[in-house]
Amino acid sequence: MTRGELASGPRTLAIDIGGSGLKMMVLGPDGEPLNERLREPTPGLPTPCEILPILERMVAAQPPFDRVAAGFPGVVSNGVTMTAVNLHDDWVGFDFAAFLERMTGAPTRVANDADVQGLAVIDGVGVELVLTLGTGLGSGLYVDRKLVPNLEIAHHLYRKGNTYEEVLGYAALERLGREKWTSHLERAVRQLQSAFNYRRLFLGGGNSRKAEQADLPDNVCIVSNRAGLLGCIHLWDSVGGTCR
Repeated sequence: MTRGELASGPRTLAIDIGGSGLKMMVLGPDGEPLNERLREPTPGLPTPCEILPILERMVAAQPPFDRVAAGFPGVVSNGVTMTAVNLHDDWVGFDFAAFLERMTGAPTRVANDADVQGLAVIDGVGVELVLTLGTGLGSGLYVDRKLVPNLEIAHHLYRKGNTYEEVLGYAALERLGREKWTSHLERAVRQLQSAFNYRRLFLGGGNSRKAEQADLPDNVCIVSNRAGLLGCIHLWDSVGGTCR
C-alpha cells in the first residue's frame, strides 16, 4: 500500500521549530491530527547540526505522510531561513526546505512560524494580526486571508530604545515579572492597533495563557499554541513563493 492509498487525500507532516521546543505531528486531508503531538526540547546550542538529527529521529516515529510543512522562527524566503534570532546564526542562509525534502522524500514547504500559526486561526476577513508570545515574539499580518510574509514586528522599535521582543519575549517576562510584562503587552496592543487598524488580533504561543489576565480590547482573542502545527496544512492551500 502506498502512502497516497492510506487516506482519501494527502497527509501532511507538520513541524514547528521553536526556541524552546521542536514539535511534530501528522495531519489528515482536512487538517485533523492523526497522531499525538511529539515534542522534544530544543538543544541548548540550537544550530542546524544539533537540531536536524533530532528532527530525523522524530520523523522516524511518525505515521505515513505525503508532504511536509514547517514553521520556522525567522524570516524564510523560498525555503531558505534568512534570520534566526532565537536559534543560532548557522541557520542564516540554510535551505531548510531542501533538507527536509531530502530527509523525508516528500515535497516540502517552509514559512515563518507565526505566519503558519495565523493561518490556523484567522477568519479571513479584513485586516488580521497574529502575535506569538514565546521565546521571542512572532507576528503575522493578513488581509482577506492573504499573507504579508515575514513581518517581524519583534525587531521594530517599541519605546525607549527597546524593541517589541525586548519587552515581550520570554527573557523579558523573567526579568520584568508578570505584572510589568502584562502592562507592556497591553500598551503594545494599543500601539499596534493604531499602526495597523486590524479588525482582530490573535495572541498565540507558549506564553499566550499568561495574557489571560491582561486588560485587552474585545477584538483580541487568545488562541491555542497547537495552532503552530495545525496551520501547517494551509501552506499547501496557496501557491508561489509565499509558501516556501
